[in-house]
Amino acid sequence: MNEYDRLYVAFLYYFNDQRDYFECHEVMEELWLEEGRNLLYQGLLQIAVGLYHHGNGNPNGSIKLFSAGLDKLASYPAHSLGIDLGLLVKDSEIYLGKLLKLKEEPFLPYDLNIVILDDELLVLVKELRLDPPASTEHD
Repeated sequence: MNEYDRLYVAFLYYFNDQRDYFECHEVMEELWLEEGRNLLYQGLLQIAVGLYHHGNGNPNGSIKLFSAGLDKLASYPAHSLGIDLGLLVKDSEIYLGKLLKLKEEPFLPYDLNIVILDDELLVLVKELRLDPPASTEHD
């Protein structure tokens, strides 16, 4: 049985349900610092921040964060932390490729999904959906 940190569950909730990539950053950064700066957590955080930057009109920041996140996630197994990390990496590589051609082929920001593979983790996210955390206020 896995023990998933509440902050990790909150990250998945904000990423998949709320599409609040700023809040993803907030909760994952707290977890990353608590867990001794785990590169897997940092990579996930950077993918979320990459989406946040593109959504806020900062494609250069988005490219930088996607690239850094992908570098960190590359060495982890396709199935890590109860999620389909391989699919997220593949989707993020496609997004980054589009960002690199943004001037020639503009596109609107779009959401990525993190597919949850572990039933226990799925239950934890569903429970959070029923009793959502109070998010921090941000602009």
